[in-house]
Amino acid sequence: MEKNHRRQRIKYLLADYFAAAVAWALFFLHRKLNVEPQIFGYDVPVNLDIRFWLGVGALPAAWLVLYYFSGFYENIFRRSRLDDFLRTFLNVLFGVVIIFFLLILDDVIPDYTHYYNLFFILFLLHFTLTLIPRMILTGKTVGKVRSRKLGYNTIFIGSNENAREVYLDLQQEAHASGHFIQGFVNVHFKEHYQLQDHIAHLGEMNDLERVIKKHRVEEVIIALEPSEHKEIGNIINKLSFMDIRISAIPSMTDLLTGRVKSTTIFETPLVEVSHELMPVWQMNVKHLSDLVISILAVIVLLPLELFLILGVKLSSPGPLFYSQERIGRYGKPFRIYKFRSMYHNAEQNGPELSTKEDPRVTRFGQFMRKHRLDEIPNFINVLKGDMSLVGPRPERKYYIEKITEEAPHYIHLQKVKPGITSWGQVKYGYAENVEQMIRRLRYDILYIENMSLFVDLKILFYTVITILRGSGV
Repeated sequence: MEKNHRRQRIKYLLADYFAAAVAWALFFLHRKLNVEPQIFGYDVPVNLDIRFWLGVGALPAAWLVLYYFSGFYENIFRRSRLDDFLRTFLNVLFGVVIIFFLLILDDVIPDYTHYYNLFFILFLLHFTLTLIPRMILTGKTVGKVRSRKLGYNTIFIGSNENAREVYLDLQQEAHASGHFIQGFVNVHFKEHYQLQDHIAHLGEMNDLERVIKKHRVEEVIIALEPSEHKEIGNIINKLSFMDIRISAIPSMTDLLTGRVKSTTIFETPLVEVSHELMPVWQMNVKHLSDLVISILAVIVLLPLELFLILGVKLSSPGPLFYSQERIGRYGKPFRIYKFRSMYHNAEQNGPELSTKEDPRVTRFGQFMRKHRLDEIPNFINVLKGDMSLVGPRPERKYYIEKITEEAPHYIHLQKVKPGITSWGQVKYGYAENVEQMIRRLRYDILYIENMSLFVDLKILFYTVITILRGSGV
């Protein structure tokens, strides 16, 4: 399915690029053939100079950037032609306004009414040429979904009357919903499950993660019985850190946590539990900012990095960097990199959190930790895509298991990429024990529920203050 997503996305990118190039070329010819003769009083020769080719080549790339940040290239198999129409209209209107003020407003024209004409013609050309191929591509996708040639591996959580009714509704639709039903997972044990008469029984709740990986599940439909509603919190906790779409029957709306929105699968109404914690454009800006700032940081901080390298080498024998496995988004493990601040083999007796007077930390390590300079190599993790600048600090699996014993909602932190700095770390600094980790957790949950670029900027600002004051420990 991922290969199909990539291929479809490339089709949209190519169609949008050539549409923008053709629209600008036609608009250029219109100005040369229709507008400029009215200004100069004679036919102006059409000269396809370097400015024309720069416009045809570079301007479409700028349009692709706009579409990317608007989120147009996300969820390309889960939208309608009406959605394409509205998105295209708004994107093109916004883009043409920018082009008008940057490139057209200083044109010499016979009278001001020509500005309106130029704006309308550019909008009409770009909108029409962009919309038509998009509608064709989306129409073909919708046709493949409805004819069951394209779909998403789906499982049910629930096994009796409600689940059976939803399943039969989906199967009886005149047009396919796009769900390739793999089977179901039961919540409470019974000798016989009603859904078992129609689809495969894949396991119980303890098997959920294994089932999702084995069947490459992209969507889960929760259809519980009233007697099973008390399990909804545990189910959402299990699913929240997995990169899958979650839907449920409408009667459970008041029981689901997080942001929900009403949706329908043709005539089968469901409630979708959304993973979108930020608007798509903000998430894309956040991702781009992570990359740009990390690249600049690695380059600009090079003299400081050389000083730290020398300091670590002189402080004690051992490797320059410290690498450790941490758990990232959706529970995926990765290796985090830091400048070594402890004596070599400091954890040879097992995992142990550092304290303010930790004898395992070198004197130079204390200096680095005080100003958080040991975390500069975290920028490499950001460039690799494992981390973000701002997000909950990643922990080791050993401590995650201890935290979740007392605070199961910790698992919600894995909805987002871990960060170099976080709200909880700005508030409390390094945690010295599990109790402090749990206390810090409240602020990391608060961050997830209020994610925005503005909140990220505030956290980065206070992180810089912490670094300058040397209050990192």
